[in-house]
Amino acid sequence: MSHTKLIVDSGTTKTDWLIARGSTVLGSVSTKGLNPYFQSYEDIQKEIENVVFRGIKPFPVDSVSIDKVHFYGAGCVFDKVEIMREAIASCIPAREINVFSDLLAAAHSTCGNEAGIACILGTGSNSCLYDGKKIVKNIPPLGYILGDEGGGVMLGRILVGDVLKEILPKPLRDTFYERFPMTQADILDHVYKQPFPNRFLAGFSPFLYENMDKPEIRLILVNAFKSFIMRNVMQYDRKEYPVNFVGSIAYQYREILKETVESAGLRTGKIIKNPMKGLIDYYVED
Repeated sequence: MSHTKLIVDSGTTKTDWLIARGSTVLGSVSTKGLNPYFQSYEDIQKEIENVVFRGIKPFPVDSVSIDKVHFYGAGCVFDKVEIMREAIASCIPAREINVFSDLLAAAHSTCGNEAGIACILGTGSNSCLYDGKKIVKNIPPLGYILGDEGGGVMLGRILVGDVLKEILPKPLRDTFYERFPMTQADILDHVYKQPFPNRFLAGFSPFLYENMDKPEIRLILVNAFKSFIMRNVMQYDRKEYPVNFVGSIAYQYREILKETVESAGLRTGKIIKNPMKGLIDYYVED
């Protein structure tokens, strides 16, 4: 008999909550992102309480309804796993609560029980070598200051830098300022003084999508994806494995990404926007 399970996919920008029994979805809702590296236990607990209070429409969240929680989240590594588990347990008294990294969500969703390379390209970026059961190697992503190559924050940072330094042609800069009416001082204030500068920088990604027919914008995308492949994927030295991707950036720019992967002599696997469908399939017998 299938259990009623709550599957959660949480990134820095957005969290998807889904209740399922077997392959049947009973309810779902999306809320703001949760990340224990950037938020306190109290902030995370409050957000989970809000979800429980509102319910995952049309299904209520209570101790009778949920047997198992499978929570996959950005920043859910090392000691942060227990912080997230305790926050969930304080709000949802399920019989079993599992907390995994968002990287394992990418592996479970795209690879299932097969070996492969699983990558995330969303607000940030990450990758791993997966043997069909567990992650066996992970090149550290290092966050949006030291790493996160190819992710939305890096793309936004490069774009804004090219605008402010007047590297992009003037017509493109004018279009940028029409799309985002702010001054250099406004941008610097958001990046260096306001909370969540990573979310702010990732918010410029739509401009790249809207203008990716321009050679200067396409070059930004190609170079960013090349950097991700060379500094992360190639480190696994397993060219025979398919390279799978999950995330809004990967899906949005999938054609350019696929070309970049294959130009490196690698084989492209799945490129999906959201891991949830794959996670439902992964836990269908759970």
